[in-house]
Amino acid sequence: MEKYIYITLFSPLIGSLFAAFFGEKEKKLITGIFTSIMLIISNLSAFYLLFHIDATHIYHVKLMDWISAGSLNVSFGFIADQVSVVMMVMVTFVSAMIHIYSIGYMEHDKSFNRFFTYLSLFVFSMLILVMSDNFLGLFIGWEGVGLCSWLLIGFWYHKDSASWAANEAFIMNRIADLGMLIGLFLIYWNTGSLQYNEVFAKVPFLSSTTLTLIGIFLFIGAMGKSAQFPFHTWLADAMEGPTPVSALIHAATMVTAGVFLIIRANQIFSLVHGVSFCIACLGAFVAVFAASMALVNNDLKKIIAYSTLSQLGYMFVAAGLGAYWIAFFHLIAHAFFKSVLFLGAGNVMHAMDDELNIKKMGGLGKKMKWTMIIMIIGSLALSGIYPFVGFYSKDKILEVAFSEHAYIIWSMLWIGAGMTAFYSFRLIMLVFFGEEKYKHFGFHPHEVKAFVLWAMAPLALFATIGGLFQHPFMIFVTNLLPKFEPEIQPHFMNYVLATATLGLAISVVLYTIYKYNKDGFSKKFEKNIIYKLLINQYFIPQFYDKCIIKPYKEFSTFLWKKIDVGIIDKGVDGVAKILYVSGDETRIMQDGNLSNMLRLMVFGLLFLLLLVVIFSPVN
Repeated sequence: MEKYIYITLFSPLIGSLFAAFFGEKEKKLITGIFTSIMLIISNLSAFYLLFHIDATHIYHVKLMDWISAGSLNVSFGFIADQVSVVMMVMVTFVSAMIHIYSIGYMEHDKSFNRFFTYLSLFVFSMLILVMSDNFLGLFIGWEGVGLCSWLLIGFWYHKDSASWAANEAFIMNRIADLGMLIGLFLIYWNTGSLQYNEVFAKVPFLSSTTLTLIGIFLFIGAMGKSAQFPFHTWLADAMEGPTPVSALIHAATMVTAGVFLIIRANQIFSLVHGVSFCIACLGAFVAVFAASMALVNNDLKKIIAYSTLSQLGYMFVAAGLGAYWIAFFHLIAHAFFKSVLFLGAGNVMHAMDDELNIKKMGGLGKKMKWTMIIMIIGSLALSGIYPFVGFYSKDKILEVAFSEHAYIIWSMLWIGAGMTAFYSFRLIMLVFFGEEKYKHFGFHPHEVKAFVLWAMAPLALFATIGGLFQHPFMIFVTNLLPKFEPEIQPHFMNYVLATATLGLAISVVLYTIYKYNKDGFSKKFEKNIIYKLLINQYFIPQFYDKCIIKPYKEFSTFLWKKIDVGIIDKGVDGVAKILYVSGDETRIMQDGNLSNMLRLMVFGLLFLLLLVVIFSPVN
């Protein structure tokens, strides 16, 4: 099985290197096809491993010794267990479909090869993260996806907005990663190892204070990667990158890493109940917080981005309440319907000459029937409507909150579910139904190529039928993760969630058709203080700008001009000036003039005699 682990891991890297060194501009289609084939091979290999792993068969390979310094011994090793192999299958499957889709999406981009180089490297970094058998290897993959996200968000670097968004994501994640590094140092300091099996074996013997600190710092790292409050602002701004990048970040790589860390380190978080409950509370807050901002936003991609932020909140609630397998199931379910929504948004953008304002669309369903159907499937799954996969995963999380008597958290999640249905179908109605507003702006929409739709079809299929795999999934992953089954009648919870989401979805449709399109009502609503609060993201970006970024910039400018230039540079320059002047004045000694040299010799002789007289001992 060792070779299949390596095939799964290194196939994306081979694709990335091929795109970087062997892709020809004249034959760039070959680059897209080759990298896609490498992802398909990686996915098939991951599926092979999936069907050969059970409670007694877990595969662990050691590629090489990595770090050996004193008592620190870390190998470059990988593990295929019930958690990592499911992530391997999901990451490679979704990424393969996104690669195929990208062939059509990036067809006319002059940096086609560079895009596929970064995209495949992104997948490779994520696989290192999920397949590593130790925390340090996970951190290498963790930083790898951070680097690739910076490269891809800022892919169109000639746009100032893209460069700014890339830097924001990178810097904000570096701040959070400092917390994770401290957590890793604490783990090694107290256990003497970074290998998962050795660390988890020693965790029960650590003090509660140490475990609490480790849990807090690891979660800070997870907050950055998964864009939890207050590190959330980079996620919506990251929409500056190409749409396939948005799909990959939100569905299969970057933002899922934080949730994966909590799931992988469940044996630590299970022992720090206070930290775990805080994780659940923050998740519930973010679920509603992000959904509220999506209610009024008019940017096609940002609405979907806020939905990712909200769904990540659901995952953290489940993990924080100890239902790790349920959080994991929602992570996998989310990958399918979120990738569908982003790729569908990419189709709409292509049809609308990269326009993102949904108020300039309308009636696109007549021109883009298949894209509309696929995005409706994704929206139904996101909203939690039966029988789509989101119904099974989100409903289970509400059951967890209810059975754990976390009624405030349950209420927030229930409200968030209703909001999700509202903004999801607001988007669908304003983009695909109603008045064909795009005609007023000179757009000529059209459906995308057939192979692009075929790349989206498997994702839409799993978004539809994925709920059927919930029970087998639970049996499989609970061989490694703690078993958790809510102690309530599921039919009651299903009825509540399904009725709420479906009722709100219908109300959104009616609201959109009869009221939203009326300019008078729309303008009146937009003057409301709540609308201004939501559309400006609760003024948090402005707060960061005025209270953190500008003071930091002014302080840095002060240090630069007054300390660096005014003191340090002048001090160094002063020393250089003294040496230069003294050298210039003493240059006479080396001018070759015999008279000058004789005078200097006499002066030197007299100086030496004077020293002899002064320092000679007196008898």
